[in-house]
Amino acid sequence: MWGWQFGDQSTVTVHVRRLREKIETDPANPSRVVTVWGVGYRYDPRRS
Repeated sequence: MWGWQFGDQSTVTVHVRRLREKIETDPANPSRVVTVWGVGYRYDPRRS
């Protein structure tokens, strides 16, 4: 991201997982922070 060459590839994935644990009703079946394959993540605050 932004051309930087340090850090681990899974850093974003770990942060998204921790975010889901805090805001999702069921983190294993997320509805607010969803993965959009080939693009990234999408946040929908209206979902429960």
